[in-house]
Amino acid sequence: MDIKNLKAVNVGLEECELNGEKVVRVTKPADNLVPDVDTYAKVVDSDFHNGTITVKVFAKLLPTAPDYARGFIGIVFRANKEDNEFESYYVRPTNGRHPDPVRRSHGSQYFSYPGYTFDYFRKHQITQYEAPVDIDLEEWITIKAVINDDHGEFYVNDMEHPALVVDGFKHGKDARGTVGLYTDIGTDGYFKDLEIEYAD
Repeated sequence: MDIKNLKAVNVGLEECELNGEKVVRVTKPADNLVPDVDTYAKVVDSDFHNGTITVKVFAKLLPTAPDYARGFIGIVFRANKEDNEFESYYVRPTNGRHPDPVRRSHGSQYFSYPGYTFDYFRKHQITQYEAPVDIDLEEWITIKAVINDDHGEFYVNDMEHPALVVDGFKHGKDARGTVGLYTDIGTDGYFKDLEIEYAD
């Protein structure tokens, strides 16, 4: 995962060391407090439709993080050339082992940009796009997405069964585009070991 193969989309992007390893750091600007928008580092010239995306992510909270920050970190896929349409899956590390069962139930999220945000789903009582995951801040978390047309299976760490299954991506089964490394409000996000397997 060479930073020369990445392009920032409304984020800070740098190569750095974390615990002695060379990693990529992606941060959303502190003054951008709109959730579930186009804030990611995209893999230049990736053209993804179906296949598997695997990456390791590590989330801290920035000193500027608001109290509702959750360490949001994950992936973008099928982002169009204009960066104004894409699908995404991310995790909320502060929710993973929280004592509140409602918080734990919001451990991971699928959303589709633009418009189909977590807030939209909750306002319309659409619950099938969130799921619990056993994670926390400041630990390496493996995210794996298996994408086939309008069906997606999302795995976290070494789970045998997917944490979340999505049927019916909002941009349809034929959309294709770039893969990206996603962070949201208040997250100091680190990424390594990105692998993209293309099925078509």
